[in-house]
Amino acid sequence: MGRTVLVTGATPGSLGHATAVALAAAGDEVVVTARSRVPEVVAACGAKAGSSLDLSSAESVAAFADWFAGEVGRLDVLVNNAGIHLDLRSQWKEPHLVDGHEIHWRTNYLGTVQLTRALLPALLERAAETGEARVVHVVSKLHARGRNDAFFSAFGEDYNSWDAYGTSKLGLVHDAASLAERYGDQGLRAYSLHPGAVATQISGRGLESSPVLSKLHALAAPLERLVLKSPKTGARTSVHCATAADAVSGYYDNQRLKEPASQAGDLAARAALWARTEA
Repeated sequence: MGRTVLVTGATPGSLGHATAVALAAAGDEVVVTARSRVPEVVAACGAKAGSSLDLSSAESVAAFADWFAGEVGRLDVLVNNAGIHLDLRSQWKEPHLVDGHEIHWRTNYLGTVQLTRALLPALLERAAETGEARVVHVVSKLHARGRNDAFFSAFGEDYNSWDAYGTSKLGLVHDAASLAERYGDQGLRAYSLHPGAVATQISGRGLESSPVLSKLHALAAPLERLVLKSPKTGARTSVHCATAADAVSGYYDNQRLKEPASQAGDLAARAALWARTEA
């Protein structure tokens, strides 16, 4: 029996969809998530099963984890692809809050980590049986815009949604490193990665409030597809981290192990983030 892989955020046209399709074609039993129209997403990916998941909601994450435990059970690889990048025009003057947290932090970081912790026992059980399991956090080169001192802090007048997005991704770089440090001796490999500049629907998010810019973006889409990576190409680093036998834990860019931004090397901040997150 092949591996069981969970890929979050697998809506057609997305990086997660391309990742799920590639892993299913390679022989893995793939389970996928989407916020809506789950049966269509499952069919489009050639997946084994799927369920709804909204990372901005702690209740939704908990419900999905319960569903996964009851319907699927075992897990070899978790690819945390789902995430958001809103307010691309930088119009927000203050953060949008969800569950009392800035929306990028609640969705990209807290939602992803909540899901990972819930599924960690299944991953470690599989690692004990087969010798390894993997967690893959899809982040961004924009984690370099993140700040360790912004974790769980209130935003002031200098709020910028791009910085908030970067901070959420910096948190995930730290989390992957912490997972590898804490559970590597039990066979768990953990990765964070930059997929590159990819032409997906996320490039149009945050433009909904401007009909003119939305129309211009639609007109520019053919050129965008020429300049940016396709989802299939962008998914290569995710697939590499999920499958390559020689891929050691770490941060990857263009299928190669790289050094992340300098703030990701702050071990004290990493330990404090883990403790605060667990609390």
